[in-house]
Amino acid sequence: MATSSPFSLFDDLVSKINSLQPPSWAVDEVQHRLVLLLNHVLMQESEATNRLARLKGRVVRVQWRTLSMTLAATPAGLLERSTPDTVADLSLLVADESPFTILQTALNGGKPSIKIEGDVQLAAEVNWLADHVRWDVEEDLSRILGDAPAHALVSTVKQIVDGLKSFLVSKVADTEVSNTSLHSSLNSAAKVSEKVSEKAAG
Repeated sequence: MATSSPFSLFDDLVSKINSLQPPSWAVDEVQHRLVLLLNHVLMQESEATNRLARLKGRVVRVQWRTLSMTLAATPAGLLERSTPDTVADLSLLVADESPFTILQTALNGGKPSIKIEGDVQLAAEVNWLADHVRWDVEEDLSRILGDAPAHALVSTVKQIVDGLKSFLVSKVADTEVSNTSLHSSLNSAAKVSEKVSEKAAG
């Protein structure tokens, strides 16, 4: 009897959802908010804005499945959206189609598998930004909530993330054990069947 892991069922569900394209206004709004967030984070790192300022006018396109966003570096060392038909100097294609795989990789502190095409120097700068620029969520929240509440909230979120990570790891292990047990049982049944057939033939 064939069995499916909960992860494959999840991926199948996401694939079906992905076939339903979100409205263009929703994609536009999300990308607008994302650029605002990226620029907010960049403004906290002077070295990052200095590097981006030297790349003014260079264009990077990021794509995952049917979704894509085109960004250009500004003279101020920030990012702005470009039109989809703008020729990109660098293209980053997220190879992992499964959002679950991307989430699991992120929780493990890794990076998703990315196919890179285009300018090598620009790719090196983007990689530097990814490695060195971090969003200090707690500091931003402390300006709104105060130091103690912000620390408590961030600590709670970290505990939730750690719990989710442990849950995912345990589920993966359980799935592997279940599959191993199933294969073992099927092999044993096959051997018994062979022996019965041999005796019947004898």
